[in-house]
Amino acid sequence: MKITFLCPHLRVAGGVRAILTYADRLAASGHDVAVVVEAKGRGRALWRSLTHAGPAWVPGFQARVVWVNRWRANQLPEGDAVVATAWQSAAAVAAAPARCGRKFYLVQHYESLYHGTPAAVDETYRLPLRKIAISTWLRDIVRERFDSDADVLVTPVDRALFHPVPVPPAPQGPRVLMLHHEYGWKGVADGFAAVARVKDRVPSVRLVGFGVKPPRTPAAYDEFHANPPQGKLAAIYSGCEIYLCPSWDEGLGMPSMEAMACGAALVTYDNGGCRDYARDGETALVAARRDVADLAIKLERLAVDSALRARIAKTGSAWVTTAFDWDRAVRRMEAILAAGAVAGDDQARRRA
Repeated sequence: MKITFLCPHLRVAGGVRAILTYADRLAASGHDVAVVVEAKGRGRALWRSLTHAGPAWVPGFQARVVWVNRWRANQLPEGDAVVATAWQSAAAVAAAPARCGRKFYLVQHYESLYHGTPAAVDETYRLPLRKIAISTWLRDIVRERFDSDADVLVTPVDRALFHPVPVPPAPQGPRVLMLHHEYGWKGVADGFAAVARVKDRVPSVRLVGFGVKPPRTPAAYDEFHANPPQGKLAAIYSGCEIYLCPSWDEGLGMPSMEAMACGAALVTYDNGGCRDYARDGETALVAARRDVADLAIKLERLAVDSALRARIAKTGSAWVTTAFDWDRAVRRMEAILAAGAVAGDDQARRRA
């Protein structure tokens, strides 16, 4: 098949990693795959095309990268399937001519919550595109709010990158790892508050942070890793016994899954997307959404109970590394793109 993905950018991000992994693996399977990326600014698309700019953080990337000034119909390749991957690209895919192929929408978050104007983003979920949701939470939103349907295809962890690695034992602990992000909905302030409550009772707890940008107040962390290379992430995850996810809402939550695959026990808000891998008391401890007190209680339980921590870590790791697999996911994506029923038949499919 000739497959086109519209990708918002090529920077390191969980959603972009998923897009590029599908594109790369589908290309490795023999498909002709193009990743079309907008380059903002006059002349940037031409320059990046001439320099063959691609995702340097994905070694040996096999799909073609096509740079355009804007996603216009006349700049999209001919093909058998064309896939929107964010709300900004959905309208371009809906307007694409028949020569571009069957039309899909890879839904990776309910973007109306935090990105763009809610009414404008909501409108993209009503477009006649076949939806592919990366979590059951997103599928349920598409069904309940937009009377549409979606195939569920949970993004797997890359086990070649994310697995337990030997690290020197920490002199103090337990160590709690948290992703630092400037978006308020990532819940960093909630995470700080929960950790502060736990430290009052368990002073040995250490908060480790990581993120693309360092925090404005580094003292909030006992240790911070700024913009770590992809190859170093497994060591950071493996060096912490607990991963704390205070995000209010997540389409899926790849850092949590990556940490679990590396052997960390997960404490998370019930953020929606985590429901595919975080089962309270089994594979994680799950706190009520935006309830800092509950988050602190769950975090303290793991901090003081090493047996519970080990059990949660073991079952969580086993789940995320067996329930979701990249080879199976690519085959499923391949089958969905080949079938390509147009979303206009959603209601009929739901009744069938």
